[in-house]
Amino acid sequence: MLNTVELPLWLVILIVLFAAVTFASHFLFPSVRWFFRRRMEKAVARLNERLERPIQPFKLARRHDMIQRLIYDGAVWEAIVDHARKEAVPENVAFERAKRYAREIVPSFSATLYYGFAIRLARFLSRSLYRVRMGHHAHDMLAGVDRDATVVFVMNHRSNMDYVLVTYLAAEQSALSYAVGEWARVWPLSRLIKAMGAYFIRRKSRGALYRRVLARYVALATHGGVTQAVFPEGGLSLDGGLQSPKVGILKYIVEGHTPEGRDVVFVPVALNYDRVFEDRILVEAGTKGERRFRARISVVAFYVMRLGWRWLTRRYHRFGYASVSFGAPVSLAGFRDGARDADVDVEALAGELMERIGSVVPVLPVPLAAQLLLGSEELTRESFAARFAEAIAGMPEAHVHAPREDLAYGAEYGLRNLVGRGFVREDAQSGALTVTEEGRPILEYYARSIAHLLQ
Repeated sequence: MLNTVELPLWLVILIVLFAAVTFASHFLFPSVRWFFRRRMEKAVARLNERLERPIQPFKLARRHDMIQRLIYDGAVWEAIVDHARKEAVPENVAFERAKRYAREIVPSFSATLYYGFAIRLARFLSRSLYRVRMGHHAHDMLAGVDRDATVVFVMNHRSNMDYVLVTYLAAEQSALSYAVGEWARVWPLSRLIKAMGAYFIRRKSRGALYRRVLARYVALATHGGVTQAVFPEGGLSLDGGLQSPKVGILKYIVEGHTPEGRDVVFVPVALNYDRVFEDRILVEAGTKGERRFRARISVVAFYVMRLGWRWLTRRYHRFGYASVSFGAPVSLAGFRDGARDADVDVEALAGELMERIGSVVPVLPVPLAAQLLLGSEELTRESFAARFAEAIAGMPEAHVHAPREDLAYGAEYGLRNLVGRGFVREDAQSGALTVTEEGRPILEYYARSIAHLLQ
C-alpha cells in the first residue's frame, strides 16, 4: 500500500481538476448560492417595504422548482396522458414535450436585474423619447385594492414601447410579469426578458398539451399573487383603434381562480402617443391585411445611430407626448357575484374591461389634430385652433393633455408635428391646410385612437 505509483502529469492534472469540481459542487457552490440568496432575500425584504404591492414568494422561487411543480401538476399529467393516447406515443415522450413547454414558459425572475437595471433603463428610455404624462390615475381606487389580491393590469396595445412605459410608471406598484409573444424568443433578448419575470406564449399554438401547461402556469402565478400585465387585444393595433378582445390569457386567469382563494383585481390601463415608432409598419401591415412586420435589424440599428447623432449635435427632439391612464378596477369576485350562474362569462368580462380602457384613453395633441384635419375640407391655422378648442370642450369626461395648459399652443403643437413629418401641407398664399396623399393613412391611424371619445 505504501509503494510509489508513477502517473503521467496530464493524468495528475485531470485527477486534481475532477477533485476540485467535486469539492466545489458539494461544498463551495451550495455555500456561495446560500450566501447570495440570503443577500437577495434581505434586499427584496427592504424593497417590499416601499412597494405598494410586495413581490410574492411565488415570483422569487427557483426556476427549476417551478418547472418541477408545473410538470407534476395533476391537470398537466392528465393532459400528458391524453396527448400520449391521441398521438400514439409513449407517455415518457409526451412528458418530455410538456417539460420542454414548461422550460419555455417559466421565467427566472431576478429582483436585482428588474429594479437595478430594467426600471432605470425604462425610466431613461421613456423620458428620453417622450414627454411622459399621467392621465386618470384612479389612485384612491388602486389604494383601496386588497393587498393580498392578485392585480392584473389590462392594457390596449399601441406600440412595443408599451412594455417600457408601463414598467416605468408601475415601478412603485410592484414588479410586473408580462405575457410576451414569439418576437421575444431571440437570444440573448429571451434571457433578459425571462430574468425580468416575463413568460413566453405561443399565440398561434393549437396543441392541447401546450395550452394546458400554459393555463396551469398562469393559474399558479395568479394563485401565488403575481402582479401581471396582459394585452387582451392579442397584438399591436394595426389601425390605431381599440380592437376586439381575445380571451386567451383572461380565460386562463378566470378558470384558475377559486372563489375561496385570493381575489383577482383587473386594472384597465389606456395608452396613447403623439407618435408611435412603428406607425408606418403597422399601417402597411393593416393595408395588406397581414401581421408580418418587415423591420430589419439593420434598419433599426441605422435609426438608432441617427438618433444618437442628432443627440450629439444637439438637434435631437423628443417624439411628442406619451400618456397613460388607469381606469376603475374590476374585482373578479365582484364580477362573479354579479353573474347569474357560477361560471364567469369571460367574453363579457373582456368586453367590460375594453370599455373601461376606451373610456380613459388620453387625448393628445397629434391624435386630436389628425381627427380634425380629416373631418374638415378647408381649415387654416386660425380656424383649426378654434375647432381644436371646441373639440376639447365637447369631451368634458375625457382626459385631455394640453401642453403648457394652453389650448392654442396645444393646437399649434399637434399641427406642427404633422406638418413637420410631411403629412399635412400648408398653402403659402391662402394658408389652407391640406392632408397629403401619403399622410392620410397615418392621420387615420392616429385619429382612430380617440374617435370613440368624439362620437
